[in-house]
Amino acid sequence: MKVNFKLFILLLLLIAPLGMFAQSDTTNSMEGIEFTDGSISPDSLSFEESPDTASVKADVNQPTTVAAAAATKPAAEGKKSLWSIFIAGLVGGFAALLMPCIFPMLPLTVSYFTKQSGSRANGISKALLYGLFIIVIYVALGMLITISFGSDALNALSTDGIFNFIFFLLLVGFAASFFGAFEITLPSSFVNKMDAKSDKGGLVGLFFMAFSLSLVSFSCTGPIIGTLLVEAASKGERLGPAIGMLGFSIALAIPFGLFAMFPSMLKSLPKSGGWLNSVKVVLGFLELALALKFLSNVDLAYHWNWLDREVFLSLWIAIFTLMGLYLIGKIKFSHDSDLKFLSVPRTILAIVVFSFVVYMVPGLWGAPLKSISAFLPPSATQDFDLSSGVSTGTAHSDGKIKKYAEIFHERGTPKGFDPYYDYEQALATAKKLNKPVLIDFTGWNCVNCRKMEANVWTDKAVAKLLKEEFVMAELFVDDKTALAANEQFVSKYSGKKINTIGKKNSDFQAATFDSNSQPLYVIVDPTGKKLVPQSGANYNVAEYKAFLQSGLDAFKQKN
Repeated sequence: MKVNFKLFILLLLLIAPLGMFAQSDTTNSMEGIEFTDGSISPDSLSFEESPDTASVKADVNQPTTVAAAAATKPAAEGKKSLWSIFIAGLVGGFAALLMPCIFPMLPLTVSYFTKQSGSRANGISKALLYGLFIIVIYVALGMLITISFGSDALNALSTDGIFNFIFFLLLVGFAASFFGAFEITLPSSFVNKMDAKSDKGGLVGLFFMAFSLSLVSFSCTGPIIGTLLVEAASKGERLGPAIGMLGFSIALAIPFGLFAMFPSMLKSLPKSGGWLNSVKVVLGFLELALALKFLSNVDLAYHWNWLDREVFLSLWIAIFTLMGLYLIGKIKFSHDSDLKFLSVPRTILAIVVFSFVVYMVPGLWGAPLKSISAFLPPSATQDFDLSSGVSTGTAHSDGKIKKYAEIFHERGTPKGFDPYYDYEQALATAKKLNKPVLIDFTGWNCVNCRKMEANVWTDKAVAKLLKEEFVMAELFVDDKTALAANEQFVSKYSGKKINTIGKKNSDFQAATFDSNSQPLYVIVDPTGKKLVPQSGANYNVAEYKAFLQSGLDAFKQKN
């Protein structure tokens, strides 16, 4: 069964208008955000004042060094994100090399250059140009995605429920394609025309040879490219798709130039065979596992409560167990060849997969699983947790009922912590207790937030500081819960209608602290004045503890 590429394109065209629609309704849009010198006008926030809350407006007039730290933090995090996308592209490109549509073409293509070019130098130069054209073609595809969606729409993808659910369906479809249910193919007439043009000499012929490779191998590389573009887009980085395609194309191009320069290395390549299809199937299992992350994003943001942490882990355990059974030959798909014996690489990979399954099993009873915590739902969604004490419920230790606690406490907050979920209420409590406030700008879909909570907040010294020395305010920026009608307003900062809890918190973060990235940790006094420079994700426990201690020391000095 084959699926015509026209249907695939139609699906993407249907997604594009949704992206433009979501652009005007996203919590993370950069539209209207201006990075200032750190001074916020009293009129820049549009929260309704009451006699009790007029005194808690944020005063963020800080020295220039503080403002500079706040302005440069998003840029540094953006660079890390782009590097991670580039590395993911490299990994995807090397994986694509092992696909049945590409691997057999390596020796054929390189042999063509070395035999038809007249001289070894000429053959090497043509192979290098061939590789360069591969890079140009794929980077152009990435740029086309960026231009089509725009930076704001790409930013929207990371939190928009419609897109996350569509991504989930796409990745499940890609997994099915790798399992052999169908193939995503390009129209044969188009492929034949491009292949005919590759017979021309010179640079034009080389370009169309590279283009033909991209088209012919699409049934194998399409799902990898699609997954990479989905992941890059969901990071919210404007250049993400182009950077991802750069890494992908470099990984594809390197072997052609390398083997052209050293043809004798071709003899060391393993022969084509059934193992190539096994690579596709293994990637199919990985696609299926990744798809669940996007479904989890939707589940959390819209409070469906389908994928609690133990349910998510159970599905991953099942998926990777099936992958392990496939690797040792206990499961066979229709287009697989007979597995007469286990090769050494296959055996080692099977051991790694089964070890990973064993590693995940204790997570069903609350083990932190720090190495994969970023991909898992929050630990608060774990119903049965042997690693933490009894939850404190919706009331703070002072007995005061916390606003929005019924929404966030049982599913968003790491067990053992007792934050507020409304900024003004946290400041009022801090004033009574004479403590500083740690504002945690977080999100249901924030991967780095989960990693911080599992790897840093679990440290005993950090946890003690957070629980005993601070009043915590955990503000979710991507929650879709509607505000009461009398609490909705139009932001004077961005000009957008603020009608959900997430939008309220996101608008407050951008307007007050010149940032729209999560996690963001800000330490303020009970009047809302920032005490020390804010911090993003920092997985060094000692440095994060020092950040908390510096805020506590600054607060004590003021008092």
